[in-house]
Amino acid sequence: MKQQCKSMNKVLQTISAASLVLMAGAVSAGDIRFWTTEEQPDRLAKQQAMAKEFEAATGDKVEVIPVSEKDYGTRATAAYAAGDLPDVMYHPLQYALPWAEAGILDTEAATEVLEELGTDTFKAGPIAMAAYDGGVTSVPVDGWTQMLVYRADLFEEKGLEPPTSYENVLAAIDALHSPPSMYGFVAPTKVDENFMSQVLEHVFLANGVSPVGGDGFKELEAGPTTEVLDFYKAIAKASPPGELYWKQSRELYFAGQAAMIIWSPFILDELAGLRDSAPPTINDDPETKELAAKTGIVTNFAGPSNADGAAWGDVRYFGISADADVDTAQAFIKYAMDDGYMKTLSIAPEGKFPVRTGTADEADKFTAAWAKLDVGVDRKAPLGELYAEEMIAEIVGGLDVSQRWGVSDGQLSLASKMINAQPINRVVRQYIDGELDAAGAVEALNSELSAIE
Repeated sequence: MKQQCKSMNKVLQTISAASLVLMAGAVSAGDIRFWTTEEQPDRLAKQQAMAKEFEAATGDKVEVIPVSEKDYGTRATAAYAAGDLPDVMYHPLQYALPWAEAGILDTEAATEVLEELGTDTFKAGPIAMAAYDGGVTSVPVDGWTQMLVYRADLFEEKGLEPPTSYENVLAAIDALHSPPSMYGFVAPTKVDENFMSQVLEHVFLANGVSPVGGDGFKELEAGPTTEVLDFYKAIAKASPPGELYWKQSRELYFAGQAAMIIWSPFILDELAGLRDSAPPTINDDPETKELAAKTGIVTNFAGPSNADGAAWGDVRYFGISADADVDTAQAFIKYAMDDGYMKTLSIAPEGKFPVRTGTADEADKFTAAWAKLDVGVDRKAPLGELYAEEMIAEIVGGLDVSQRWGVSDGQLSLASKMINAQPINRVVRQYIDGELDAAGAVEALNSELSAIE
């Protein structure tokens, strides 16, 4: 009844637009529309197959509608104004809080789904990122954590500790950096690349440094920020010269010329020789699994001012809209997160880590099944066959503690603007190049970041 009243109020507020929608022919009761950013043909086909399976089980049709991620925000705003939102929206983290605050999302309906599935069957990090008014904005679906990829074999040879801290990374650089045959690190330095922004946020988070707080901009402290600057300068100096981004870091690591890089999990299938367009070149076999066997990963690493460290995570959610047929939308999400969960993750397993680990009866059911899903493009193999069990645990475990600037403060929107404007990239590059000293860099960062609204 509460949902019906809310929907009726919305219709009255937008009577003209709603009338146009009705004239065009609304979706019949029990049938729902589902917006998804997974618009690649093979991924779309898998979602359409899931919709057919749900229809066969329930009699309710799901229209799968691909929407480009770059258009998602404007499409949702326009649909809300017209009273024509889809019922379910698969959306990035960045929209969770703003859409909840704008009334686009039915947060009570999403919270009900989470509770019925079992909140304790989900990882804590993705739930915390979507926390809202005692519940959640949307239901966590999948995610991935950025990884510090390293040559575990070389670390073992030199008796080095895994790169779980600034200190350990710098110690490994001292022991392994021997250019041009081996670079200690390949750090992004190309300031107009989002890759540099992403890696820098991870490095800042690792030391507990954020430019936002509960009231908006938060001045960066000189001490911890200088530690970040010095660390990034050190890994940049252990990198080849030039304007570096994801391409060079992958190429050099694949060639056996880099001891450490930071990358997304989408490297995992390529690292094992499953993609012809990006083969390992460490030996003459483009399908080699040698490099994968020599590789270790770290998702959570720490700076000297933040002993707990941080993992950088990206999470996707199922949101139930304010215009939804709530019962059917909830049923579809429960299907996609339970009986159909492996189909949901199989859309792209290497970048869709399970945020729901299992059920009340089988705590690791989904994590174990995910490790058996095939990854790869030109060849296929399960991640569990390519990487050791402890490495799989590390890959998935990062989501437990994953963070992003502004999420816990309700300032994700402001933090995103700061990242997209790229003043951090520019100032850090100036510091690396010696154009600014530490005090000047901190001052420049605070000046530029405080001006962003």
